[in-house]
Amino acid sequence: MGLVGGAIFLSGGNATAFLSAPSAMIVIGGTLAAGFIGYQARYVILSIKEIGQLLVKEKINRTMLTVETGKIIRWGYLVKKHGILALEREIKSAKQQDHFLNYGVELVITGYAGDEVRGMLAAAADGTMQRKLVSASILKTLASVSPAFGMIGTLIGLIIILQKLVSDPEGLGPGLALALITTLYGVIMQRLIFSPAASKVEQKAGILRFRNFLVTEGFAMLAEHRSPRYIQDRMNSYLDPEIHYSIDKKGGASGGGQRKQQRKAA
Repeated sequence: MGLVGGAIFLSGGNATAFLSAPSAMIVIGGTLAAGFIGYQARYVILSIKEIGQLLVKEKINRTMLTVETGKIIRWGYLVKKHGILALEREIKSAKQQDHFLNYGVELVITGYAGDEVRGMLAAAADGTMQRKLVSASILKTLASVSPAFGMIGTLIGLIIILQKLVSDPEGLGPGLALALITTLYGVIMQRLIFSPAASKVEQKAGILRFRNFLVTEGFAMLAEHRSPRYIQDRMNSYLDPEIHYSIDKKGGASGGGQRKQQRKAA
């Protein structure tokens, strides 16, 4: 928006000429109306909230993947030393952090086999992703209809201009400019808001799906009573080498750094 406003200023245009309440009513109101007609209101509202998340820092990032790998490895030590029941005290902390982690801990404590834990957590991860993709689908729909409502507003403006052409020929230029504003609003909403938001939601859903997949593998190995070293190596196989977790380094370190120390020792 700053770039568009700056371009208008540098071109010597009048910024107030680009503000039109009727145009905004047609484009914004029409686009939202199409969304509420085509989808359940609850999902449309959730999708609109996702637009606000564009300016919020992502909770799931590369560092978090390493931290959660280390957390599951620590739980592996608990299971190895004290048994499955030692994970019970972790439920409260998991509830405070993430529902998916809490669900995984509960499954492991219940005593399900590794394949059963993997299957149930994979189903939960897929369900979460599908719910996220509903918002992306709605945002794509809003992106596709907003330029159409911009054109509708322009056509309405042109009809009004033509009706007044004989009685007020001097108002043709300003009236035509005002009619074109709705097309501008529609294109801006499509390219600057709805389409980027839909892409961001899809990307976040994919990142969350990978994170849940990684955690699923970790919990399945806990249920199988795998050793912490095995859990580390298996989970690291899915991660970027730069963010590998290392048991041998307190607080976690990259696998590359660990290999360098091993070469020096040799």
